[in-house]
Amino acid sequence: MRAEERATRIDVGADRVLIAQGQLAEESYLKALAAALQVRFEPLQDLPRIVCPLNDDELAGAAQTGMLPIRDRDGLCIVVAPPLVDSRQLLRLARANSAILRRLRLTSPARLLRFIGEHGGHAIARHAVDALRRKDSSLSASSIRWRWRHGIAVAAALTGGVAMMPDAAVIAVEASLGVVFLAWIGLRLASITSRHAIAERPTSPGDRGLPIYTIIVALYRETAAVEGLVAALRALNYPSECLDIKIVVEPDDHDTLAALIGLRLGPPFEILIAPAVEPRTKPKALNVALPFARGEFIAIYDAEDRPEPDQLRLAVEAFEAGDRTLACVQARLTIDNNADGWLPQTFAAEYAGLFDVMLPSLADWRVPLPLGGSSNHFRASILRGVGAWDAYNVTEDADLGMRLARFGYRTAVIASTTYEEAPVKIRPWLKQRARWFKGWMQTWLVHTRTPLRLWRELGPVNFIVFQLLVGGTVIAALLHAPALAKLAFELCTGRASGGIAMDFYLAILAAGYLMSAVLGVLGLKRRRLLGSAWALLFIPVHWILLSAAAWRALFQLIRDPYRWEKTDHGLARTSRLARSATLKNTSAGRPPRPRACA
Repeated sequence: MRAEERATRIDVGADRVLIAQGQLAEESYLKALAAALQVRFEPLQDLPRIVCPLNDDELAGAAQTGMLPIRDRDGLCIVVAPPLVDSRQLLRLARANSAILRRLRLTSPARLLRFIGEHGGHAIARHAVDALRRKDSSLSASSIRWRWRHGIAVAAALTGGVAMMPDAAVIAVEASLGVVFLAWIGLRLASITSRHAIAERPTSPGDRGLPIYTIIVALYRETAAVEGLVAALRALNYPSECLDIKIVVEPDDHDTLAALIGLRLGPPFEILIAPAVEPRTKPKALNVALPFARGEFIAIYDAEDRPEPDQLRLAVEAFEAGDRTLACVQARLTIDNNADGWLPQTFAAEYAGLFDVMLPSLADWRVPLPLGGSSNHFRASILRGVGAWDAYNVTEDADLGMRLARFGYRTAVIASTTYEEAPVKIRPWLKQRARWFKGWMQTWLVHTRTPLRLWRELGPVNFIVFQLLVGGTVIAALLHAPALAKLAFELCTGRASGGIAMDFYLAILAAGYLMSAVLGVLGLKRRRLLGSAWALLFIPVHWILLSAAAWRALFQLIRDPYRWEKTDHGLARTSRLARSATLKNTSAGRPPRPRACA
């Protein structure tokens, strides 16, 4: 009776309620349903590939439909896997047309997906790696090496210009870069002055009619983080009957897989093993899960993510309030372990300026957004339509945000937070930032491959914004340390010419530092984290480190473009989220609950 009441309230079948709450084993229910319908339960075990008439691509698609045709001694039959197909619809169909029962078989989703994985694994792997390249190779980073001949041509032209007219060439290059940096600073200044930078928190929708929501998490060497991740996903304020959580694990990551199995996940969790094919990147793992995703909407989280419980509801409301061009909503990321030292403090200020000031303004202006690496929420149909993630881009989020804009879609920012862990030490921080910069370089090379086409698809304003956000950020980081070293050398040796040129360079440098500080302070104020503002005194050091990471990224782009430098998680010593929960429990007179994650 309780299951029926809940099923009525959230508009699902009572079978899904019982299974989701662990009151009934899914396969036991399906065998009983098959007996009630007087149809056969098909275990799909030890069946050869030849019994299924679908080709490999169609077989992979059966994971979404939940229906698989097979040939047995009775002829062609349809194997159906509730709840991929709603049991209520199945019963209505059977009652309306009893003849269909002779061609119907039931199986469990786990058995169906196992059959698809065993016999369609090659197609799934090929699709995960090459779907975008097959759709439009010009949109994939798999073939960006050819751009180097253009880079060599530009370098040769600049070298020739410097050789023939050294003073004029240097002045022209420096003036051009100065204009780019001023525009880059101006874009950030405009985001600060936007009146709509802070969105009002919407009201969460009720339970009834909530769509199926798929969550995909790609894990690799994350044994320290999985318990906290699973606890955070279980704490989401969304009916578990409407959740479809896919966790993708690499085939050689036995420790993470063992940790997940030890948690006894059950519905709505499902563990997928990524195929052992190159490139071994997060976007490839996400693409592996996509054919199995049942949701109308898809959310992406990382191992260290701790989203606010109502995030999925707020995303659903944002999609319902938006038009059909709204393809993605981005939640705001914040650093949870900012008290671990000056580097996480600086990271917290940077994230606050980006996710609480700049990105909401860009979204309000409807310009292309470089998505954050997690807490992206997509319309599944649009995500599939634009080719999903590029398996060859190591910053797949920024690339996908720009590709959505090229297809005429937009991204919004919602007033929901996901807490993340920042590296505490410089070496892992550099490796992480180098991967980000390398991905941004890949993204810029891919989308500027045909500049005129990009101009037509984005329009003039969005084209310029893209160049400033992606290209401008990379150039600023690459040139910062060399320019600073040159300036310091000239000042120390007395070779600085002074005058207008020197004043111009110093003004750009000071304006860049000041804009980073202002963005950080404003973001920290909105986050109520002004206690971390002292870390902004290290902005010059931070930019030197960014420059080092950018140069590391450039060398890797040449030598090993698809290498994924892993960031370890579960190492944080402090947590704002845990401290807040402890204070809340204490103020309510309850003993604090132990924190599940590091």
